[in-house]
Amino acid sequence: MSQIEINAAFDSGNIEVLVVKGNEAKLAIRKDRNSGFFQWFHFRVSGAKARKLVLRLTGLADAAYPGGWLRYRACVSEDRQYWGRADSAWDDSADGGTLTIRYTPTSDIAWFAYFAPYSIERHHDLIAEAALTEGVDYRCLGLSLEGQPIDCLEIGEGETQVWLIARQHPGESMAEWWMEGALECLTDPADPAGRALRQKCRLHIVPNCNPDGSYRGHLRTNAAGINLNREWAAPSAERSPEVLAIRDAMDASGVHFAMDVHGDEAIPAVFLAGFEGIPSLQGEQLEGFQRYKAILARRTPDFQTQRGYPVAQPGKGNLTMATSQLAERFARSHGCVSMTLEMPFKDNDDLPCVEQGWSPERSKLLGRDCLAALAEWLEDRG
Repeated sequence: MSQIEINAAFDSGNIEVLVVKGNEAKLAIRKDRNSGFFQWFHFRVSGAKARKLVLRLTGLADAAYPGGWLRYRACVSEDRQYWGRADSAWDDSADGGTLTIRYTPTSDIAWFAYFAPYSIERHHDLIAEAALTEGVDYRCLGLSLEGQPIDCLEIGEGETQVWLIARQHPGESMAEWWMEGALECLTDPADPAGRALRQKCRLHIVPNCNPDGSYRGHLRTNAAGINLNREWAAPSAERSPEVLAIRDAMDASGVHFAMDVHGDEAIPAVFLAGFEGIPSLQGEQLEGFQRYKAILARRTPDFQTQRGYPVAQPGKGNLTMATSQLAERFARSHGCVSMTLEMPFKDNDDLPCVEQGWSPERSKLLGRDCLAALAEWLEDRG
């Protein structure tokens, strides 16, 4: 019997082939460059038609978030359009922690990933399509360490300054699927939430803050191995030009509302994290954050408020992170309400889906729901 072939030499690809024997393989995930972070994988298997594949990803107990493997199922696609889930089993005692994926393709090629990838080419298609829409302005905020543009789309004529950013952590690809849904809402002339937001707001949208890490198949860092969401207090051109460019643009516009879109490895739910620990916390900011959460929970059953991260104690907020830095930076001048949106890599336990788990489709729908919630939040704000 011929050997299957495994390859990851493509946009966002990440796998190391250790052993291949027939329809089985022993694999490992490559670490982010200049970093110890690893968890994202993306590879294809060919010569696989009608064969019962057994793929063992080893050494995963040392991954960035080992708790993310429990009850996790790998994403799989044969057409790179629809992403389902493959049977997967976690054994923390085998080969330094092993995730075993079992799948029988109907096609000769199957693609496996930690989450449905959002390619750089699709990103450029997203930017180009939106930039063609009437009322949408494009600008390049700056360049990444490897010279890729930090793309920003600007929409709306209102005075409220809204910033939406995603993929500071490049392996959290659900964040750019969310952005695709949000942009569809904002550029659809028939969408009432989009219409209301364009009237009341100037929206600044950065769908991918970390194009280098995205292309390289990193989980959490840029080309230099820097976690961008720990650079917001003092970004630099040498380490984090991506954050420096975005924060400078925010300083120029001001920020009333900001959402930083992410994915969480371990928690099987959609949730928001806030800025409760910032030194300059204003009562109106906190009230605004709580009110937004309540509106979003009412608008979509995919969102909940019971599970999430521990709340920072007063004065103990981490100002190197975008959400806390922005709330602190624009507290007195704009009463900024900022937040981190987290979506699951696994499934949403409140509304599980056996076929897909959490998916690109649900990420896009959540993007629309978040903007509809923002439109309602602005009505109540006056």
